[in-house]
Amino acid sequence: MGAETFAEPVIIDLGLDRGVPESYERPRRSTAPPWFAPVLLAVLLLVSSGASAAPPRPPLSELLRIQLGAADPYLVTAGGQLLAQAYGMLTAYDLDSGALRWQTRQPVPVYRLRTGNGLVLMRPWTTGAAEPGTTAVSVATGARQWRHPRSVIAVPGGDALLAVSGVRSLSGAGRRVQGAVEVLDPVTGTTRWQVRVPSTAVVLGVPGSADTGSRMLMVRDDRTAVLYDLTGGRALATRELPAANYGPDNPVVAGATLVLRHPGPSGMEVSAYDPVTLRPLWTEPADGTVEVRACGLLACLLGGAGIRALDPATGDERWRHAGWQSVAERGAALLAYPDSDDTGRPVALVDSATGRVLADLTGWRPVAGANRSGALLVVRDVPPGARTMVAVVDPGHARVRPIAGLPDGTGECTAAPGRLVCRSVAGELVVWAYDEAAGAA
Repeated sequence: MGAETFAEPVIIDLGLDRGVPESYERPRRSTAPPWFAPVLLAVLLLVSSGASAAPPRPPLSELLRIQLGAADPYLVTAGGQLLAQAYGMLTAYDLDSGALRWQTRQPVPVYRLRTGNGLVLMRPWTTGAAEPGTTAVSVATGARQWRHPRSVIAVPGGDALLAVSGVRSLSGAGRRVQGAVEVLDPVTGTTRWQVRVPSTAVVLGVPGSADTGSRMLMVRDDRTAVLYDLTGGRALATRELPAANYGPDNPVVAGATLVLRHPGPSGMEVSAYDPVTLRPLWTEPADGTVEVRACGLLACLLGGAGIRALDPATGDERWRHAGWQSVAERGAALLAYPDSDDTGRPVALVDSATGRVLADLTGWRPVAGANRSGALLVVRDVPPGARTMVAVVDPGHARVRPIAGLPDGTGECTAAPGRLVCRSVAGELVVWAYDEAAGAA
C-alpha cells in the first residue's frame, strides 16, 4: 500500500476588509485600578477550588461487617489480614479493602487462632486427656499445610516450632511438658530433631543475636537446666538451678538475660543467669517480689511495695514506683496498672527505660494492636448513653487524642493500621476505617 499524500492546508484570512461585525467595538481604555484584575482572579480561583474540593472524610466509617458468634475466634495478622472462624469456615479478609482473600472449611471449631512462620496454627476444642492435635494452614492462601498429633507452639525470635505434650495439673494445662520435645520444620511439619524429657520440664524460647541464633531452655523437674541450639539440637550449656516454682513465667527472659525468682537461705531471692553459658550473674533478696516480668531491656520486680526495674545484667536499680502494682509491655513502652491483677484499666503509658510517664491513661482501656506508627489506641465509655470513645495515645505530647465515638454496644476491639475491628452486641464483627487526623467532636 503506497504512502498517502495530503495537500497543504489552505488558510483564508478575511481580515476586516469585508466590513466590521456589528458586535465589534473599538477597544476602550480600562478605568479599573491595576490591582483589580489579579485580585478578581484570586477570588475566582478560591471560589472554584472551594466548590470542587471533596468533603472532609469522616473520622470513622464502616468497611466490613461479618456474622460472628461470641465464642468464635478472630485474629488480625501482621500482614494486614483479618482471620475469622464461623459456621465451619475459616475466612481471610483484606483489611485495606475489606475484600475476601480466601476461605477454607474447618468443621471442627477451635478455641483460638494463633500464627507463626506464615502459618495459622489451630487446635480444636477437646475434652478429656486426649491430645487434640494441631492443624497448620497457610496465612497467604488458606491451604492446609500439615497436621501434627500434638500441641504446636511458636518460639519467639526464630522460625522453629515446638511440638509438646502438656501436663494437666492444678496449676493449669500447658505449664509443664512431658515425653518428647520435637523441633519442627515450619514448611513441612516434619521433625528436625527431638529431645526426650525424663519426667516433666518447663520449656521456653531464648531469643538470640545474629551470632548465637535462637535457643531453647529446658528446666527439668530435677532442677537441671539445659540450653539447646534450635538449629541442630546441640546442648550449649548445662547447670543445676535453685528449687523454684518453675513455669512459663518463671524464669523470664529480660534484656537477653534469664531472671529467676526462687527460695534462698533466708527468704525469697531473685537471681540472673547468662543466656549463653547459664553462668550466675547476681543474686539479691526478693524484697517482697511476687513476680518478675520483662520491661523492655530491664527486669521489673512486682510486689506489694510497688515496682522496681533492674538492669538484668548487673542487678542495679534503674527506677522504682510505689503506686504501681503491675506492668505489661506494649511495643517499646509499658502499661502501668494500680492493681496486681491487670484489671484492663492502666493508669499510665510509661517509658520502660526510665519509668517516666508518657501519657496519663486514667479512665481509658487499652486496645490490642496498634496504629500505623505503632501508637496505642484506647477506648472509654462517655456518658450520656455510655457511648464508646476511641482515641490514640500521643506520647510526644503526653496526651490522649480522641478520634471518634463508636456505636452503642461495641466491645472487644483490636487495632490495625487505619482499621479498628470490634465485636457488636448483634453478634457481628465490624471493621471500621478511622482517620486520626479528622479528630472527634
